[in-house]
Amino acid sequence: MAHAVVSAVPYIYRSLRRSARIFFGQTLVLLWRPTVLRRCIFNRTMSSSRKIDHLERTASNFRQEIISPAKVCQINTVSETVKSVGLAIANSDFTFKAGQWVDFFIPGVPKVGGFSICSSPGLLERERILELAVKYAEHPPAHWIHTQCVPGSEVALRIGGNFFFDPQPWETPVNLVLIAGGVGINPLISILLHVVDLHTARQRSESSFEMGTVKLYYSAKNTSELLFKKNILNLINKFPGKISCSFHVTQQKAQVCEELQPYTTEGRISEKDLAKYVCKDNLYYICGPPPMIQSLCKQLQNLHVPREQIHFEQWW
Repeated sequence: MAHAVVSAVPYIYRSLRRSARIFFGQTLVLLWRPTVLRRCIFNRTMSSSRKIDHLERTASNFRQEIISPAKVCQINTVSETVKSVGLAIANSDFTFKAGQWVDFFIPGVPKVGGFSICSSPGLLERERILELAVKYAEHPPAHWIHTQCVPGSEVALRIGGNFFFDPQPWETPVNLVLIAGGVGINPLISILLHVVDLHTARQRSESSFEMGTVKLYYSAKNTSELLFKKNILNLINKFPGKISCSFHVTQQKAQVCEELQPYTTEGRISEKDLAKYVCKDNLYYICGPPPMIQSLCKQLQNLHVPREQIHFEQWW
C-alpha cells in the first residue's frame, strides 16, 4: 500500500501543475475549477538536495478544491528580510485550519508559491482577512511580494496542508509546546492566535471547550529577526499562566533590549530546555529548517515523548 501511495505522487504533481496552468489561462473571476487531488497523507520529507518546488514538495498533502480570488489590502515590512501581506477574501466558503498554508497564484508568474498562514481562522471568519509573512528570496512568488506587490494587487489562493491544530468541543483539553525556527514561526503563530480565540470564546461563555496551556520556543539569528515578538509578549501578559514563551538567539551581537531580556536565551533550543515541558498530555508542533526539526525530534524521543504526539512541518 505504501508503494502505491508513493508511486501516485508524480501523477498528483502533474495534476497540480495542470491546475496552475488552468489558472494562468483564466481571469480571476473564473477560479472555481477543482483539482483532482483528494486526501493523501504521509509524512513530508526532503531526501534530495535537488531544489524541489512547492507543488512537488506538497503533492501528497491535503488540498481544498476551491481556488479563491484575493486582493492585497495591506503590505508592511516587519523585519529586514520579511514582509507581511494582508489579503481580503470575499468568498465565505474559503476557510482554513490553524497551521495550514496556501498555494499562492500570481497572474503572469508561472511558479506557484507556498506560504504558511500567520493569522487565525477567527480573523478570516470575522473580517474576511488572511495574513502571510514572507521572507525575501529570489524564488519568483516571494520576489514578487517583495518587489511588485502593492495594495490592490489581485492574486488567488488555495488552502492545503496536513499540519494543523483544530480541537473539537468534545475533545479532552491538551497542552501545546510550539517550537519555531526563523520564519517557521508562521504556522505556529496561527495556532497560538487560534488558542487565544478559544480562550476568549470560553471567557465570553461562547464555548464550553477548555484549552490547556501553550509554551512557545522560538529561535532566530537575533532579536530583530524574531517576528511577532511584541504580539507574543502582549499575549503572555493578557493570558498569564496560559501562554509562556522562550526566545532563543544564535548570532546576537547587540545587547538584548530590556523588554526582551527576561524571555531571551543565547544559544539553540536544547534538550534540557525541552525537558521542562515533557508531559503525557502535551502535543508538540515544530516548524523550521529540516536539520533543526530532525535534531528536535531526536531530543524529544530521547525524552520519551511518543512519536504520535510530535507534529512537524518543514519548508526548506
